[in-house]
Amino acid sequence: QEQTIPLALQGKDVIGQAQTGTGKTAAFGLPILQSIDKNEKAIQAIIIEPTRELAIQTQEELFRLGRDEHAHVQVVYGGADIGRQIRSLKHNVPSILVGTPGRLLDHLKRGTIDLDKVNTVVLDEADEMLDMGFIQDIESILKYAKNCKQTLLFSATMPKPILRIGEKFMKDPAIVQIKAKELTADLIDQYFVRAKESEKFDIMCRLIDVQGPDLALVFGRTKRRVDELTRG
Repeated sequence: QEQTIPLALQGKDVIGQAQTGTGKTAAFGLPILQSIDKNEKAIQAIIIEPTRELAIQTQEELFRLGRDEHAHVQVVYGGADIGRQIRSLKHNVPSILVGTPGRLLDHLKRGTIDLDKVNTVVLDEADEMLDMGFIQDIESILKYAKNCKQTLLFSATMPKPILRIGEKFMKDPAIVQIKAKELTADLIDQYFVRAKESEKFDIMCRLIDVQGPDLALVFGRTKRRVDELTRG
């Protein structure tokens, strides 16, 4: 936040390399909230997130940060009733729209959202969106936001496709790199197992069989992966 907020307030494009949990939402959210024109009944900023969970989380955080500013923030994502989203968008056009790539593009193709007045676009967790196959959708969305003055891109890693987006859609971006602090609990032993993707589920099952834990937490990287683990 200390490094990103001043750059964002100046209207500069920013590429931020940072892990989840480093305060990115406030880093892009506070400058956006400060720049919103409350008299303009149009979408002025969009934040693109890889999953609906992150989209909802970001919308809630922006709502909390912008409560005193009375900024209207709406979220759109796949798996929810698009008709209800359309009615909500028509009834009260948000100043800030948060969404997943597929659903944002769906709304754009239907003509239910207009990005002509968008000044700021945020690409959050860009490497996650690359892994999930959303890069083409993101490029399509950015083409709709043709009057965008500022693009902020955040990613834990910087593979070539992400850098190409920076080169194609950003203007002389400032680079901010943040190293996440390592957080460990003293009373917890930590182990890892090297495994191929196809082996992970069987190894996890064997570990649970051998250890026989009374309680366990299993984390998956995406909603799809969590659904697969639950079914398995």
